[in-house]
Amino acid sequence: MQVSFGGFTVDTDRRQLLKGNTERHLSPKGFQFLRLLLENRPRALSKAELHERLWPSTFVSDATLTSLVAEVRAALGERAQDGRYVRTVHRFGYAFNGMATEATGRVSAAHELSRCWIIWEWGQIALRDGDHLLGRDADVAVWLESPTVSRHHARLRIRGADMTVEDLGSKNGTYLRGALLTQPSPVMDGDEIRVGSVAVTVRLLGAGGTTVTKHSGEST
Repeated sequence: MQVSFGGFTVDTDRRQLLKGNTERHLSPKGFQFLRLLLENRPRALSKAELHERLWPSTFVSDATLTSLVAEVRAALGERAQDGRYVRTVHRFGYAFNGMATEATGRVSAAHELSRCWIIWEWGQIALRDGDHLLGRDADVAVWLESPTVSRHHARLRIRGADMTVEDLGSKNGTYLRGALLTQPSPVMDGDEIRVGSVAVTVRLLGAGGTTVTKHSGEST
C-alpha cells in the first residue's frame, strides 16, 4: 500500500516515509503507529487498542506511546498543538487527520463516500451519511477542545445532499449563521456553526467530490 498526504508518501511494502523523494526516518514502532492511523482513518484509535496492537501482551507506560507520537509528529514536521496529521483525541487516543490518497490516485474509501468536510482552527474531518456528534467526549465524531464545549454538544445529521444541525441541550448553546439554535435547522455549504466559543465551517460535497453551494445552486 502507498498512501500520500500533504507531500508525504507512506510505502508499507518498503516501510518508508517519504517527503517528496527524501526519506524521513521512523523507528519500526513509529512506522507501525503511523500505518495503523492511516489504515483506520478517520476512526480514532484508543490508547488501549494502540498498546495492544503495538506491544501485544507487553506492559508499557503511556509515556512510551507519547514518545512514539512525538517521534512521528517530528518526522511529519508538526507540533502537538497543530494536529495537522496526527490528531489527539483528549482522554482517548489518536486519529489520522486530513485527506489521504492511495497510490492508484483514488481517494480512500472513507473519503470517497464523504458528504461534507467540517473545518475548524485545529483540524478538519470528513463525514458521511448518518448522525455525528460534536463535543468533548471520546465518542464524538468532531472533537473540539474547549471548556465552553459540552461533552455531547450538538448533532449533525447528514442524509444525501441534506444536512441539519441540532443543539443537544448544551450549556453554552449552538449557533448557526450567528443565530442561537432552538430546533434542528438546515445547514448549507459554507455555513459557520459556533459550538460554545469554537467556530466550524461546513463544506458540502457533491457526488463527484466537488463542493455544492446551495446558496446559488452552482458547484465549485
